[in-house]
Amino acid sequence: MNSSSEPQAYGAGRAGSAFDPIGFIRKPQVILRVAAWVFAIIVFACIAQDGYTNDVCRYNDSNACGYGIGLGVIAFLLTIAFIGLDVYFPNISNVKTRKTIVTVELATSGILVFLWFIGFCYMTDQWRKEPDKNKNEWNGRNSVQAAIAFAFFSIFVWVGLTFFAFQRYREGILNLFSSNYEDPSTGSTQTYGGYPSSGGAGSFSQSPFAANQQMQTNYQPPTY
Repeated sequence: MNSSSEPQAYGAGRAGSAFDPIGFIRKPQVILRVAAWVFAIIVFACIAQDGYTNDVCRYNDSNACGYGIGLGVIAFLLTIAFIGLDVYFPNISNVKTRKTIVTVELATSGILVFLWFIGFCYMTDQWRKEPDKNKNEWNGRNSVQAAIAFAFFSIFVWVGLTFFAFQRYREGILNLFSSNYEDPSTGSTQTYGGYPSSGGAGSFSQSPFAANQQMQTNYQPPTY
């Protein structure tokens, strides 16, 4: 794990550091990604299994079933991709590449917050309009309602992921403007020093005015 004093670049330390699986699993963004992955599976699995009857969507015969399944699959695949990037991210040595990844993650997470919100509202509204939702003989009602519930939970999970992505982006921008940072592309630390002090290397050992004063003091007038 990276120590708190180690220079950071978009949420990760120097490239090539040892991978700590326990520390990785404990990261809040990784926990949220796993939750987003599970919620996405529940949404599209519930709709795919019990969301249709005789090829008719149980959300008031609307496109809510297709929307829920499509969004669930997309979120599922994106979550796997981002977890893989989280594992590989510390080994990326180029700061520009890190910035690109974090920017894409931030934009994608924000878009998914919006899409899950739309999906929750759409499925809830169509379920409210469903004329057969209260029939006792209708099996699979719990699955249809569970898809709505976990679409709602997914909104907050992706809000959290958006927050952490923004935090990483902000960290990277601030560290690029700091006076002491590590450039992972070269593996060196660049520092900016001040002017040399008067007693340091390269300073004059003696003032020329002092030399003139010393010559005047040692001057002896000639005798005639």
